[in-house]
Amino acid sequence: MFPKFTDPIQNVTANVGKDALLGCVVDNLGQYKVAWVRVDTQTILSIHHTVITQNPRISLTHNDARSWYLHIKDVHETDRGWYMCQVNTDPMRSRQGYLQVVMPPTIVDKDTSTDMVVRESSNVSLTCKAYGYPEPFVMWRREDGEDISYNGLPVNVVDGETLHITKVSRLHMGAYLCIASNQIPPSISKRVFLRVQFPPMLSIPNQLEGAYIGQDVKLTCHTEAYPHSINYWTTERGDMIVSGGPPPPPVGGGAGNKFEAVSTDNGYNKVMALKIRNVGPDDFGSYKCVAKNSLGETDGVIRLDEIPAPLTSPSTTMLPKKKHRGRVKPLKMERGQNSVLAADSYIDDTTVDESADDDYTLAPHVEVQPPVAQGSGAPPRGVHVGVLSAAAVVVVLAGR
Repeated sequence: MFPKFTDPIQNVTANVGKDALLGCVVDNLGQYKVAWVRVDTQTILSIHHTVITQNPRISLTHNDARSWYLHIKDVHETDRGWYMCQVNTDPMRSRQGYLQVVMPPTIVDKDTSTDMVVRESSNVSLTCKAYGYPEPFVMWRREDGEDISYNGLPVNVVDGETLHITKVSRLHMGAYLCIASNQIPPSISKRVFLRVQFPPMLSIPNQLEGAYIGQDVKLTCHTEAYPHSINYWTTERGDMIVSGGPPPPPVGGGAGNKFEAVSTDNGYNKVMALKIRNVGPDDFGSYKCVAKNSLGETDGVIRLDEIPAPLTSPSTTMLPKKKHRGRVKPLKMERGQNSVLAADSYIDDTTVDESADDDYTLAPHVEVQPPVAQGSGAPPRGVHVGVLSAAAVVVVLAGR
C-alpha cells in the first residue's frame, strides 16, 4: 500500500508578527519520507526530520510519523504564498496549502499632510497615505463631528486619500481625521489641524445703550480673527481704558476703579465686554472697541446716553369694603341738642333683602366743627355739634 494524504492542507491566515502553523497528515508512510517546499521559490524547507532552510524562524514537528507540522514564527509579509507537503513516491504525491499574511493599516507619515496654515479664500489639499493588507480604505472627517463644506454641499465624510477644499473659509478651520481601515483591526487615524488666517471682523449687538446715574452697565462687542487679535477699549478722547482693581466706592466716596474690561474666547470668536460701575455724569459719551492682528485692524463705536432714573411709586393704603344687607337708618337729631353720636345710634329697622348685592363703603373719620362766634366760647344758638366716628358714619350706598 502506498502512502496517502488523509486531509487537505488547511489554508492559514496570520497577522504580521504572529506565528503560523501548517499541518500535513499522511497514512501508510512506511519507509517513505515527507518534505516541505516553498512553491513560488522552489525552496526546500525540510526533509523528514531535518530542517534544510537557513531561516531561523522555521521549524518542524511531527507526531508518530503521521502528522507533520511546519512552524513559522514572527510571520513576515514575504512569507505569504503556497506551501507544499510532498512524499517521495514515484510518482511524487503532494498537497498544497496557502499562507495568507494580513496586516492592519499603517499611515505613511512622510506622505501624509501635517498641520497647515492657509489664507482665507485660497485652495487647500489634505493628503493621507496608508498601506496594509488587504489594501486599506481611507476617508476624511472632522474631529468635532460637524459637517464639511465640500464642493458647496455639507457632507459628514469624504472618501479617498485626498481632501481638496476650494476657497477655504474660516468655517473650515478645525481638526480633521484621516482614518484608514481594511477590516483587520485596529483601524488607524491621524489628526491634521487646518488653520485659516483672516483679518479681524467686528459686530456690535447694541450701538446705543442707556443708563441712569448710579447704575452699572455693560457694553459688548463681538470679534472674529485669526491669528488671534489684540482687543481693547478706548474713550471718545482716544484714551485706552485699563481695567482691574476693586469696585468703586459709592457716589461721593472718593476715587476708585470704575471700568472692568473682560473677554471670552471661543476658537477664532471673541466676546469683548466693558463693565462700567456706578455710572456718573462724566461717563456718558462714546466708547470704541478695537481689534487688530497682523493682517488688519477694525473698530466699532457704542454710545452711552443718560436716561431718567425709574420713579418709586408711593404706597397706597386701601380701605376694606364691607358689605351690608338692607338699609341703615340714622337717628334724627332734635334741634337744640348738642350731642355726640355713638356707633349704636344707628338702627337697622328694615327687613334684610337677601337679593341685594350692593357694596357700601365706610367714609373716613370726620369731625364737624361749626364756626364759633367771635368773642364767644359757645356755638351760636341753633347750631349743633357732632363728632362722627368711622363706625358711626352714615353708610353710603354705592351707586345710589
